[in-house]
Amino acid sequence: MIPLAYAALWLFVFSVPWEASLVITGVGLITKLTGMLALGLSLFAVVISGRMRRPHAFHMAALLFVIWTGTSVLILHLPIIPKKLWTFVQLFLVVWMFWELAPSRARVLGLMTAYVLGAYVAAFDTIMLFRSHAAVLRRFAAGAADANDLAMALALALPVAWYLSMAAAKPYVRLVCRGYLLVGLLALGLTGSRGGMLASMVGLLIVPLTMTRMSPGRLVTAIAILGISGGLAVVYVPQKLVARFATTSSEVEGGRIGGRFKLWVAGSRAFALRPVMGYGVSGFKTAVSPFLGSQAQVAHNSFVSVLVEEGLVGFLLYLSMFIAVFRAILRLPPLERRFGLVVFATLIVAMLPLTWEDRKVVWVILASLLGLAQAQDGGWGRGQRQPHPHEATHLAGVTRAAPQERLTAVVRNAGRHPAA
Repeated sequence: MIPLAYAALWLFVFSVPWEASLVITGVGLITKLTGMLALGLSLFAVVISGRMRRPHAFHMAALLFVIWTGTSVLILHLPIIPKKLWTFVQLFLVVWMFWELAPSRARVLGLMTAYVLGAYVAAFDTIMLFRSHAAVLRRFAAGAADANDLAMALALALPVAWYLSMAAAKPYVRLVCRGYLLVGLLALGLTGSRGGMLASMVGLLIVPLTMTRMSPGRLVTAIAILGISGGLAVVYVPQKLVARFATTSSEVEGGRIGGRFKLWVAGSRAFALRPVMGYGVSGFKTAVSPFLGSQAQVAHNSFVSVLVEEGLVGFLLYLSMFIAVFRAILRLPPLERRFGLVVFATLIVAMLPLTWEDRKVVWVILASLLGLAQAQDGGWGRGQRQPHPHEATHLAGVTRAAPQERLTAVVRNAGRHPAA
């Protein structure tokens, strides 16, 4: 039953990057179906086995955050339960499924591979859209996806694909992941997202940070792939999008950031009026309306959004999730630690210009990094991670008895074979 549940979860992760390609009444149909199937099979598998993994601090922080969002809805007497609240509940169940169904390094890498393959689908769809509508559209994004959202999802797949091209056990998986750099960078350029460009630059830091671990042959191949990727982007990305990318520095220096700065200022003023409870789930636009009037929008910054909507309590709980994952990453072996820190930094950069606190991509990436850091199969080899105390509890008796057993064996052998 667990293999079936894992397969359903794999399909869910695979569909996350391109969920906007098949949307019905604003709902990603593929992720909805695969998520429900994975949850049902996971619950059934847990009931049958009668066992659950002891939760990590990340899961406790996530659970408390979801509880707090629900509590704030009740305390603030919101007229309807926002859809965003149910999304948080579903996302918590997703990270729980990651924890239960992918306890080993091989399974975590399998889910990461699913994400890269899903990013392939979104990237190819975007390139096909460019080929058919190059003269009509200004920016290009697969399906009904927002160009900025898609760009960030594609950027997050870059360091994951690079790491898998070195760490995956099967040669064809390594080859496919190397190829993503060609497709992903081109599609990312076609989105015209300046934030996506910055996130991809952070994600590609994984290349120089891991080059010392590569053989000369792989190093030459990697440099060639990067060169070809840059060449494709230069040739095929329209000049109007290149000009848009060139305005990034002036937008940041001028404090405009695509009109986001005024939203953040209004959000800080609204937070000062309700610092503890906030305005409730999906309440940011209402909170800043007195300051911006008809120009009120969502926060376009995940952390500002949480701070205003959930207050200081909810913000600290949400931040605790990231701190727990960050601390787990620091315990990884050198190569995996560099990879984890790059992906973590890319995720933070992606969340700064977008309202992404309730997006599947964020919670999937956090669950993947935690799963990699807490893998239980001991497959690290050199520099192997020491198991977390709660993971080793059931082995404590064996571990403590081992020195005494070895001493007893030595004494017995000495008695059987006296010195000449």
